[in-house]
Amino acid sequence: MQLTLSIPALLFPAISLTMLAYNARYLAIAALIRQLHKQFEETSAQPLKQQIHQLRKRLGIIKNMQATAIISFLLAAVTMFLIYVELNVWANVIFGVSLVFLVISLLLSLLEVQLSTKALGIQLKNMEK
Repeated sequence: MQLTLSIPALLFPAISLTMLAYNARYLAIAALIRQLHKQFEETSAQPLKQQIHQLRKRLGIIKNMQATAIISFLLAAVTMFLIYVELNVWANVIFGVSLVFLVISLLLSLLEVQLSTKALGIQLKNMEK
């Protein structure tokens, strides 16, 4: 397959939208952490400690999601430069690495969604009592 400038360019809008979604998740969790921190200062309840621990884990995952998406984005740009200077073998290799980083980012996103859903299930179970 011949790699052209348009192929890595297709990743730019996809990665940009993915990063916007990741940023929205980060901001939502940050707001929740601030809210839980305020509640924790008032009550020091054990369930809040557990929630804060889970949120810390989710923040770490989101940080890694964003980092891998950014690396994928940068490598796609490097690929375009390599195609421009006609280093096609390197362009193919770097583009492959870019796709690997994008897949890792998406897998981390799936993991974070699973943790988020599990946390919501625990909240619902506590409310049903």
